[in-house]
Amino acid sequence: MPSDQTRTAILAAAERLYAERGFGDVTLRDIVAEANVNLAAVNYHFGSKDELIAELFVTRSLALNKERLRELREAEEAGAGRADIAAVLRALVGPTLRGCLGPENQRSTPARFMIRVSIESVPAIRRIRNREIDHLRKFIAAMRRSLPDRGDVELYWGLHFALAMAQQTVRDSERLAKLSEGRCDVDDVDDVIARVVGVAVMALTGAKTDGRVPEKLAAR
Repeated sequence: MPSDQTRTAILAAAERLYAERGFGDVTLRDIVAEANVNLAAVNYHFGSKDELIAELFVTRSLALNKERLRELREAEEAGAGRADIAAVLRALVGPTLRGCLGPENQRSTPARFMIRVSIESVPAIRRIRNREIDHLRKFIAAMRRSLPDRGDVELYWGLHFALAMAQQTVRDSERLAKLSEGRCDVDDVDDVIARVVGVAVMALTGAKTDGRVPEKLAAR
């Protein structure tokens, strides 16, 4: 197998296994058997299990952050450089929730991998998440333009709480559905996003909002 195909096969096999079984229960030998390669190939391309996990996470995170920033840019363009706070927060949490919730996405390997990331504590991933925060600074800047009367500390907490709500919803969507006896429809992703955004806006402004995207953005 050519080198680039071998690398791709290893990544695909690792993502499938991690998505199905979690990070702690999958060994490098499991991955090489699934990918039909030898252990030396994994060591050559990645060096270690941690590096392999990190590569998978970075690949998925880059795509997520690219989508977040695209939505933020559209929101600010629609607001002539100053987006409504609900639109900013929707760009922040929407891609995560759309990527991991809903009957179709929950069955996809990338979605299940990212759900595992949100559930399990993996040192290699935690180090990356704590280091790669530049895209979040862009959201703080947009929030500052949207809410110039709020102090930076309030904005940082607001962003933190919005992300936490989204991640908790991804982790425990099944429990919420059972607890509410199905009345909380976690498959209605637009409604989930609106609820997370609505609570985050209230926390920052004290004003009630339905968290829906403005019509001029929805039409895009």
